[in-house]
Amino acid sequence: MRPTRLDKVATKVIEVFVACVVLILLFLLSIILIQGVPHLSWHFLTSPSQSFAAGGGIVDQLFNSLYLLVLTLLISLPLAIGSAVYLNEYASDNWLTGLLRTAIEVLSSLPSVVVGLFGYLLFVIHFHFGFSILSGAIALTFFNLPLLTRSIEGALAAISDTQREAGLALGLSAWRTIRGVILPAALPGIVTGVILSAGRVFGEAAALIYTAGQSAPVVNYTNWNPLSSDSFLNPMRPAETLAVHIWKVNTEGVTPDAVSISAGASAVLIIVILLFNFLARLIGRHLYRKMTGNSNK
Repeated sequence: MRPTRLDKVATKVIEVFVACVVLILLFLLSIILIQGVPHLSWHFLTSPSQSFAAGGGIVDQLFNSLYLLVLTLLISLPLAIGSAVYLNEYASDNWLTGLLRTAIEVLSSLPSVVVGLFGYLLFVIHFHFGFSILSGAIALTFFNLPLLTRSIEGALAAISDTQREAGLALGLSAWRTIRGVILPAALPGIVTGVILSAGRVFGEAAALIYTAGQSAPVVNYTNWNPLSSDSFLNPMRPAETLAVHIWKVNTEGVTPDAVSISAGASAVLIIVILLFNFLARLIGRHLYRKMTGNSNK
């Protein structure tokens, strides 16, 4: 077979594989949305859940998921950026770097239930945090950090060395070159890593069952004091997330409309993840243009 024809065949095969992946994704999304969207309503989104009666909503679970996501990213993102910058820009190729990369790989391969049990023993029991948003956020940091670190490190590694050399040639220090040249140029890749990790955090259930808990106590959404026990911003309160609520309704739910609640909550989970991806890419594109002056992306 001639090289040109072989190249065309290989290209078509790759396109078929990509189309299969897209079709599988569209099939899964369409099934979830078709089954769940008809059950969505303003009452469903703004009312608390019910343990036994029909007609409950998901307002507390939805807010808990978003709050937990923000708190987890606030903890894990600086750690991931610092680790990625060190590994890609400063660390030499030696046994210590190899040990760090091995530790990251091992941490990324841990099952989420193991991370949850570790968080339960360490933060809930030993440190007396109890079932709380903070316990869940720290546990998810261990769960989320390897993926985020590798994504950011890959984004930094993709930046050409000529940009580093240009910054040094202008008399900039290595840190100023990283801060003013490398990180802005790698921003699209960093945003992609944040999106991947955020979707993983938002849909996580197993680790949060043992750390954030399975209960959603009534909170006051007008109380902005995070130290108050009934404040919605209190990080030390138990917090059943949307993913945990879906699992609980499907396994232990006794409400008459458990099937519709599960379908509607699943649709909301997918819609929120899609919206977050879309908004994160828009924000990342805007910041990239602002920080680099490049209007092509």
